[in-house]
Amino acid sequence: MLAATLINPMIPILKLTDTVGTALDWMDEFRTRQLVVADSGLYKGIVSEDILFDISDTTQPLSRIIIQHEDVFAAEDNHPYELLRLVTQFSLDIIPVVNENKNVTGTILVRDLVERFVSELGIQEKGAVLVLKIAERDYSLSEISRLIESNGTKVLSSYYSSSESLHPADTSLLTLKLNRTNINPIIATLERFGYDIEEAHANDPIESVDQERLDMLLRYLAT
Repeated sequence: MLAATLINPMIPILKLTDTVGTALDWMDEFRTRQLVVADSGLYKGIVSEDILFDISDTTQPLSRIIIQHEDVFAAEDNHPYELLRLVTQFSLDIIPVVNENKNVTGTILVRDLVERFVSELGIQEKGAVLVLKIAERDYSLSEISRLIESNGTKVLSSYYSSSESLHPADTSLLTLKLNRTNINPIIATLERFGYDIEEAHANDPIESVDQERLDMLLRYLAT
């Protein structure tokens, strides 16, 4: 799944000669607060609804309006991780995609990216989620996967985090999406091999983690 495969061909590319009113109409139709602007196909940047709303004369061409993010774009072969970095760093609703000549090849809607990413990660599949707290020196995804698979369960996706803002520098969190909801045997196996279960989320009752803490979390998510 690369950037080029996520382009939404229905999203228009604005020209510098288009008016403020035209841009706002397109934003309303496609339910986005941003659109890409190009000049003879060459990427010029992103125009934002917030800026356009402050302009009283909607007949003004975009060439006279502040166009942002002229250096913010994705290459056609960028991976979704790089796309998500752009989204979070620049608060984007859309992602411009350009070729090697900086000509615009299309626009990615962030909501489309998220939907595809969720689908690829198997997040919508039925199954449990385990979060393990492990020392970085002990991290081995292959070993953890082997222990889980020994209980007849598959790892659908995994996410490794070592952010110091979330936990000490010498520990990491490994989030695992599994294809089963009855994970008591898996938890027992992992704990037997010294792994610390930080969180566990499943439809079936979980016996070997702090059930009270889990129940509190589920009640919070339900509000």
